[in-house]
Amino acid sequence: MSETAVTATTTFRERLYVTWWIWPLPLLAAALLAAEVHMGFPGVRSWLPYVILLPLTAVLIAKMGSTRVEVADGELRAGDAHIPLELLGDVEIIAPEDRRRAMGRELDPAAFVVHRGWVKPLVRVRVTDPEDPTPYWVISTRRPDELAAAIKSGETRS
Repeated sequence: MSETAVTATTTFRERLYVTWWIWPLPLLAAALLAAEVHMGFPGVRSWLPYVILLPLTAVLIAKMGSTRVEVADGELRAGDAHIPLELLGDVEIIAPEDRRRAMGRELDPAAFVVHRGWVKPLVRVRVTDPEDPTPYWVISTRRPDELAAAIKSGETRS
Protein backbone atom coordinates (compact mmCIF):
# COMPACT_ATOMS: atom_id res chain seq x y z
CA MET A 1 0.00 0.00 0.00
CA SER A 2 1.43 3.39 -0.92
CA GLU A 3 1.30 6.37 1.41
CA THR A 4 -0.90 9.29 0.48
CA ALA A 5 -0.21 12.91 1.34
CA VAL A 6 -2.56 12.54 4.29
CA THR A 7 -0.94 9.43 5.79
CA ALA A 8 2.68 10.27 4.97
CA THR A 9 4.84 11.35 7.88
CA THR A 10 7.30 14.19 8.05
CA THR A 11 10.17 13.29 10.35
CA PHE A 12 12.19 16.49 9.94
CA ARG A 13 11.40 19.98 8.67
CA GLU A 14 13.45 23.15 8.89
CA ARG A 15 13.47 26.53 7.20
CA LEU A 16 16.90 28.12 6.82
CA TYR A 17 15.68 31.62 7.64
CA VAL A 18 18.06 34.59 7.74
CA THR A 19 18.88 35.52 11.34
CA TRP A 20 17.89 38.94 12.66
CA TRP A 21 21.44 40.27 12.93
CA ILE A 22 22.01 39.96 9.16
CA TRP A 23 19.06 42.21 8.25
CA PRO A 24 20.42 45.66 9.34
CA LEU A 25 23.44 45.84 7.02
CA PRO A 26 21.60 45.27 3.68
CA LEU A 27 18.77 47.56 4.81
CA LEU A 28 21.30 50.25 5.74
CA ALA A 29 23.00 49.86 2.35
CA ALA A 30 19.61 50.21 0.60
CA ALA A 31 18.81 53.31 2.67
CA LEU A 32 22.19 54.85 1.77
CA LEU A 33 21.66 54.13 -1.91
CA ALA A 34 18.20 55.68 -1.71
CA ALA A 35 19.70 58.73 0.03
CA GLU A 36 22.22 59.09 -2.81
CA VAL A 37 19.41 59.19 -5.36
CA HIS A 38 17.32 61.46 -3.09
CA MET A 39 20.09 64.09 -2.96
CA GLY A 40 20.10 64.42 -6.72
CA PHE A 41 16.39 64.84 -7.44
CA PRO A 42 13.59 67.03 -6.06
CA GLY A 43 9.92 66.15 -5.72
CA VAL A 44 8.54 62.62 -6.11
CA ARG A 45 11.88 61.26 -7.23
CA SER A 46 13.35 62.18 -3.85
CA TRP A 47 11.26 59.70 -1.82
CA LEU A 48 10.62 57.10 -4.52
CA PRO A 49 13.96 55.29 -4.02
CA TYR A 50 13.10 54.68 -0.35
CA VAL A 51 9.70 53.25 -1.29
CA ILE A 52 11.28 50.91 -3.84
CA LEU A 53 14.68 49.95 -2.42
CA LEU A 54 13.86 49.27 1.24
CA PRO A 55 10.91 46.88 0.61
CA LEU A 56 12.79 45.25 -2.28
CA THR A 57 15.78 44.62 -0.01
CA ALA A 58 13.52 43.14 2.69
CA VAL A 59 11.87 40.83 0.13
CA LEU A 60 15.26 39.67 -1.18
CA ILE A 61 16.51 38.90 2.34
CA ALA A 62 13.32 36.99 3.14
CA LYS A 63 13.64 35.07 -0.16
CA MET A 64 17.23 34.10 0.76
CA GLY A 65 15.85 32.54 3.93
CA SER A 66 13.02 30.60 2.30
CA THR A 67 15.08 27.44 1.71
CA ARG A 68 13.57 24.35 3.34
CA VAL A 69 15.22 21.12 4.42
CA GLU A 70 12.84 18.23 4.97
CA VAL A 71 12.71 14.47 5.41
CA ALA A 72 9.23 13.33 4.43
CA ASP A 73 7.47 10.75 2.28
CA GLY A 74 10.63 8.62 2.07
CA GLU A 75 12.66 11.48 0.57
CA LEU A 76 15.25 14.00 1.60
CA ARG A 77 14.37 17.44 0.25
CA ALA A 78 16.77 20.38 0.31
CA GLY A 79 15.75 23.47 -1.58
CA ASP A 80 14.21 22.35 -4.88
CA ALA A 81 16.04 19.00 -4.99
CA HIS A 82 14.90 15.67 -3.57
CA ILE A 83 16.30 12.14 -3.36
CA PRO A 84 14.77 8.90 -2.03
CA LEU A 85 16.16 7.84 1.33
CA GLU A 86 16.96 4.34 0.05
CA LEU A 87 19.60 5.89 -2.24
CA LEU A 88 21.45 7.46 0.69
CA GLY A 89 24.34 6.00 2.65
CA ASP A 90 26.50 7.31 5.50
CA VAL A 91 25.42 10.49 7.26
CA GLU A 92 28.16 12.68 8.72
CA ILE A 93 27.67 15.74 10.91
CA ILE A 94 30.22 18.46 10.22
CA ALA A 95 30.84 20.73 13.20
CA PRO A 96 30.93 24.51 12.67
CA GLU A 97 34.70 24.60 13.24
CA ASP A 98 35.22 22.04 10.43
CA ARG A 99 32.87 23.77 7.99
CA ARG A 100 35.56 25.76 6.23
CA ARG A 101 37.58 22.64 5.40
CA ALA A 102 34.48 20.67 4.33
CA MET A 103 33.33 23.47 2.04
CA GLY A 104 36.86 24.17 0.78
CA ARG A 105 39.58 21.71 -0.06
CA GLU A 106 37.58 18.60 0.88
CA LEU A 107 34.54 19.51 -1.23
CA ASP A 108 34.02 17.37 -4.31
CA PRO A 109 33.02 19.62 -7.26
CA ALA A 110 30.28 17.15 -8.19
CA ALA A 111 28.65 17.35 -4.74
CA PHE A 112 25.18 18.82 -4.31
CA VAL A 113 25.38 21.74 -1.86
CA VAL A 114 22.65 23.66 -0.04
CA HIS A 115 24.78 25.99 2.06
CA ARG A 116 23.72 29.10 3.88
CA GLY A 117 26.58 31.06 5.44
CA TRP A 118 24.53 32.14 8.45
CA VAL A 119 23.80 28.49 9.37
CA LYS A 120 27.03 27.03 10.75
CA PRO A 121 26.55 23.21 11.14
CA LEU A 122 26.49 20.97 8.07
CA VAL A 123 25.38 17.44 7.33
CA ARG A 124 27.09 15.39 4.60
CA VAL A 125 25.03 12.50 3.20
CA ARG A 126 26.60 9.95 0.83
CA VAL A 127 24.65 9.00 -2.29
CA THR A 128 24.82 5.24 -2.98
CA ASP A 129 23.05 5.27 -6.35
CA PRO A 130 25.61 4.07 -8.96
CA GLU A 131 23.68 5.95 -11.70
CA ASP A 132 23.99 9.28 -9.88
CA PRO A 133 27.19 11.26 -10.55
CA THR A 134 26.71 13.17 -7.27
CA PRO A 135 28.92 11.59 -4.59
CA TYR A 136 27.17 13.27 -1.65
CA TRP A 137 24.93 16.09 -0.49
CA VAL A 138 26.12 18.83 1.88
CA ILE A 139 23.27 20.59 3.66
CA SER A 140 23.27 23.47 6.15
CA THR A 141 21.07 22.83 9.17
CA ARG A 142 20.63 24.30 12.62
CA ARG A 143 19.64 20.86 13.97
CA PRO A 144 22.19 18.41 12.50
CA ASP A 145 21.53 15.62 15.01
CA GLU A 146 17.81 15.61 14.25
CA LEU A 147 18.37 15.66 10.48
CA ALA A 148 20.88 12.80 10.67
CA ALA A 149 18.51 10.76 12.85
CA ALA A 150 15.58 11.40 10.48
CA ILE A 151 17.62 10.28 7.47
CA LYS A 152 18.87 7.15 9.25
CA SER A 153 15.43 6.22 10.55
CA GLY A 154 13.93 6.71 7.09
CA GLU A 155 16.60 4.48 5.50
CA THR A 156 15.85 1.61 7.90
CA ARG A 157 12.10 1.76 7.20
CA SER A 158 12.50 1.43 3.42
